[in-house]
Amino acid sequence: MKDDEPKPIKEVGEKHPTPMLDQLEDGPWPSFVTGLKRLRDSKGKQYAPMMNDLLGQLNHSYEERLGFWKGGTVSVYGYGGGIIPRFSEVADKFPESKEFHTLRVMPPPGFHYTTDVLRKICDIWEEHGSGLIAFHGQSGDIMLQGCTTENTQAAFDAMNELGFDLGGAGPALRTAMSCVGKARCEQSCFDEARAHRGIINRFLDEMHRPSLPYKFKFKFSGCGNDCVNAIHRADFAVIGTWRDGIKVNQEEVKKHVDKVGRKYMIDTVVSMCPTRALSLNDDDTLDIDNQSCVRCMHCINVMTKALSPGDDKGVSIMIGGKRALKIGDLMGTMIVPFMKLETDEDYEKLEEFAETVIEFFADNALEHERVGETIDRIGLPAFLEAVGVDPDPNMVNHPRTSSYVRTDDFDEEAAKWFERKARDAGLEVAGE
Repeated sequence: MKDDEPKPIKEVGEKHPTPMLDQLEDGPWPSFVTGLKRLRDSKGKQYAPMMNDLLGQLNHSYEERLGFWKGGTVSVYGYGGGIIPRFSEVADKFPESKEFHTLRVMPPPGFHYTTDVLRKICDIWEEHGSGLIAFHGQSGDIMLQGCTTENTQAAFDAMNELGFDLGGAGPALRTAMSCVGKARCEQSCFDEARAHRGIINRFLDEMHRPSLPYKFKFKFSGCGNDCVNAIHRADFAVIGTWRDGIKVNQEEVKKHVDKVGRKYMIDTVVSMCPTRALSLNDDDTLDIDNQSCVRCMHCINVMTKALSPGDDKGVSIMIGGKRALKIGDLMGTMIVPFMKLETDEDYEKLEEFAETVIEFFADNALEHERVGETIDRIGLPAFLEAVGVDPDPNMVNHPRTSSYVRTDDFDEEAAKWFERKARDAGLEVAGE
């Protein structure tokens, strides 16, 4: 058979019984099993037999309470990561799904697609894969699931021709995520797509050629709502914030109070402020103690016409967020309380700091250790010194109750910070 001739389409034949999987379709919510069966029952599709055997193997796994996938090595030319290999250990029973590899494809920043591009992605995967696509995986990737080793290169070439690249896999920089942000969200405090693209372009080698102790993730959220879960899922979280006061439209505040009533306003907005920074006046205007505000976004989310982020916008950088591994879940530790992101120089500064952190991680982390665990192991003061960041009292709200730092070290460093700020302001420092 010539290479350019279409391959004959296999028929599904007898469908595997799936009594265990059928129960997953009984509930009120949509089931992935229904989607797999729809692919299996697609007439004239080359992937239908693969999906039939996949359903059979999955039902077998449920019956035996064991997974029957094993890893291996599958890649495309020029890449060390981006393909998740899966080989079946029960290929004798389910030969059509003996190989079921996944391509992790980087999405555009903010998940912006045209309908034409989405149709072309679906066409590519129907031609070369199983037709099963996840938008998006937990790491943000387009997950093209179910491909044979033979078709992996062709599927990648087609996606690459469309303008997409493979994302991270293995001990490497993983696919970054950013919220829709400045494109459509009025709460955005910086250009998330620009920051996202700049970081990825700068560190593309670290993504394609795994060489780190373990995975490293960037995520970009335009405000404290953190729509991409950066604070607790990213090694390097960039969160939009502001350092002046919340902007208040008192007329809109009065309209809101008039609409919902004073009691409801107090119960759902004022009393819900975590730092009690809000107070409702007798004339239905709102007072905000901006020194106590922690930018949780609750009041702004409830009263979007009346309240909005301040004008002096920028980002906070939190490092070390992750899910459970060696020492359990960690949220990101505040490393840079505020950084402006407006000019080319600002974005270059962000990328340079990111490079410093990645180089520190590559040189000092133990194998299979995330950067948050490295900080926990060596201590925050040592990490700050290594990446060239001065200790700042804004890094922790209550030093004596924080579990992230040793209080003696932090109190000493905080005292130095206050002295430095006093000298910068030309004030007399005690003892001099």
